Amino acid sequence: MNYPPKHHQNDDKNHMIEVIKTYPLATVISVKDNAPLITHLPLIYENKKLIGHIDIFNPQAKLLRDDNVITILFGGPQCYISPTVYSTTQLPTWNYIKVHLKGIVKAIESKEALKQSLITMTEFLEAPDHKYVLEPDNPRLDKNLNYIEMFEITITDWEGKFKLSQDKKPSDTKAAREELVRANQESIKQFLDKVF
Repeated sequence: MNYPPKHHQNDDKNHMIEVIKTYPLATVISVKDNAPLITHLPLIYENKKLIGHIDIFNPQAKLLRDDNVITILFGGPQCYISPTVYSTTQLPTWNYIKVHLKGIVKAIESKEALKQSLITMTEFLEAPDHKYVLEPDNPRLDKNLNYIEMFEITITDWEGKFKLSQDKKPSDTKAAREELVRANQESIKQFLDKVF
């Protein structure tokens, strides 16, 4: 049995790539001695692969090489949907967008490739305004190259989980979409006011 139900699965790789590009902070999961190691890292989608960098002192760094199989999760927007959002009688639910990937990871040893990758990632993350440019001759960049490892992940399995009230009538699906936008904007401010 497939879970979530088929109407909450999205097999369109272009939609999943859009999630990865819009929400690039990934949860990277490796397993060593039957225990998970988990790190949160931005990953950039490039030529059907994911490119990332990790601090050499992170215990997971040793597992992001040698053709190890890993799991990667990306999360898009999510929120509680109250029955009051709908025009029809419903139960409370939670809407979300998640992408689950499996892949084979390999270390990239070249310091020149690492340097260029850090510059490229910064350029991607600075879009669309590009207020900051990481210059190749930045002395701080050169100083830190020995403490960062680069890796690439060849994606082997894709799963898109887009639970967006698709099983409701069109007007309720639209109302749930509007609630997802509203709730995300409001909840970020409320949360930050409490913790920061």
